[in-house]
Amino acid sequence: MNLITEGAVGVDVGGVFYNPRMRLNRDIGVAMARALGIVEYLDAFSASGLRGLRLIREAGVEDMTFNDVSPTAARLIEENLARNGLQGEVCCKNANVLMHERRFQAVDLDPFGTPSPFLAAASRSAEEYLFVTATDTAPLCGAHLASGIRKYMARPVKAEHHREMGVRILLGLAARELARMDKGMEPLLTHATEHYVRTYLRTIPGARNADISLEKMGYLEQCPRCGGWWALSGLASEAKGTCSRCKERTLLAGPLWLGPLKRNEVLDRAIPGLPESASAIRLMKLCRDELDCPMYHDHHRLCRRLGIAPVRLDRLVLALQDSGFRASRTHFSGTGLKTNASREELEDLLVGLESKVGGDLQKGQDRVASGARLPET
Repeated sequence: MNLITEGAVGVDVGGVFYNPRMRLNRDIGVAMARALGIVEYLDAFSASGLRGLRLIREAGVEDMTFNDVSPTAARLIEENLARNGLQGEVCCKNANVLMHERRFQAVDLDPFGTPSPFLAAASRSAEEYLFVTATDTAPLCGAHLASGIRKYMARPVKAEHHREMGVRILLGLAARELARMDKGMEPLLTHATEHYVRTYLRTIPGARNADISLEKMGYLEQCPRCGGWWALSGLASEAKGTCSRCKERTLLAGPLWLGPLKRNEVLDRAIPGLPESASAIRLMKLCRDELDCPMYHDHHRLCRRLGIAPVRLDRLVLALQDSGFRASRTHFSGTGLKTNASREELEDLLVGLESKVGGDLQKGQDRVASGARLPET
């Protein structure tokens, strides 16, 4: 027996897979379910049942279905329900079979590795919400190209924004699978954290809504030499083939999702329900406040290309905003920046900031040489 306490429940995790590093994932999942008022929920890969138990007790889910193909896990879930004085339905089936047989208000896919083999059945089963975790970030983000193409029917390109590219490739597959069921989708929250990607989708029935979702699909054309990129909207869009700046042959990533990654009204409702976890609150606020446009710039990589020293990222964000652009930090990277400024406009502003910093430094050195005191900092 291996008893642990997480949130408001205590469970035995002995004999089944349990990852304590995924507590952040579960903390946010509970807050999102509470904010959305979910009452019926399928946890398709339950293991010890920890996520579902927390959803019942902390989020008020009334009709909770646990599933795991392992008889050992199914027995353990029954024991953990009894241990916590809670009730729920426990199934011991192949997840695809269960999801093809039944419909649920919310379906949660958190398998070991890729969710790709289960997305078709989950898209059929999810009536209002589909939540997906993918832990195979190497294929998603371009490190294992052939594997990524097989699993997600999309080509990732290794680039400075590879984490967001992986997120948008996963969303692109979800959009296509839902469209096959005549359903559209609206991402409510999507984040890339440590070794996994997690997305919370609202499913919207109707062929017209599926068409609207597919209109938010497209490609990313990427220059491997200068690092520039541009989005190509539409599944039938045509690539330029060469970079307009450096004339290098470009690479094409996709198809992928080019639409929004989150819905701020939902995040504003979910954030107060988070446990006293500084990391969860910080992540959710970063996601809420970041600019919702495709891809981010790596500030440090950009400065290395330009041969200049990086300035403080917050200062760069403010400088962009003062110049009339939209800009924000991003949760995808501590050195990442999102902006609607073009690559050229961003580079010009960075060079101008570096010149100003260098000029201010020279003035300070001149004052020191003349015997003047610098102001306290």
